[in-house]
Amino acid sequence: MKDEVLRGVYLFKELNPEEMDLILSIAREKKFKKDEVIFSEGEPGNAFYIIVSGSVRISTMVPGVGEEALAVLKPGEYFGEMALIDDAPRSASAIANEDSLLISIAKDDFLKLISSNNALGYKLLWVFTRTLTDRLRKTDEQLKAIFAIAKNF
Repeated sequence: MKDEVLRGVYLFKELNPEEMDLILSIAREKKFKKDEVIFSEGEPGNAFYIIVSGSVRISTMVPGVGEEALAVLKPGEYFGEMALIDDAPRSASAIANEDSLLISIAKDDFLKLISSNNALGYKLLWVFTRTLTDRLRKTDEQLKAIFAIAKNF
């Protein structure tokens, strides 16, 4: 099942069958119950995740307000990829929004794989760059909306 899901993920769309087999060799399935924490904001990042089934809530704690959901991700979407790029702590929490099946790829395994296969590493890091750029643009739009609302108070 995980090979079908992984082949449909945007992150892996440009990989050839041999490269996909390499990714599959380091991918692990993990089950999470509704409201189970996958990782918490502030923790060190050691893996990224792809949703096979269910959904995952990405959220942050806002002082004086509580949990603020930033996004709810669906099957085929991925999260936690920033952990593969830097050593900064997790910038948000990931919580199973319902019973969910995820695929996990450990940071150490990922880094070994791309260091031994530069072409694969280049393809994946380029897609990560596009993903992070898209998310940054969305965050900029959200900030603009928040500032516009705040001016009215």
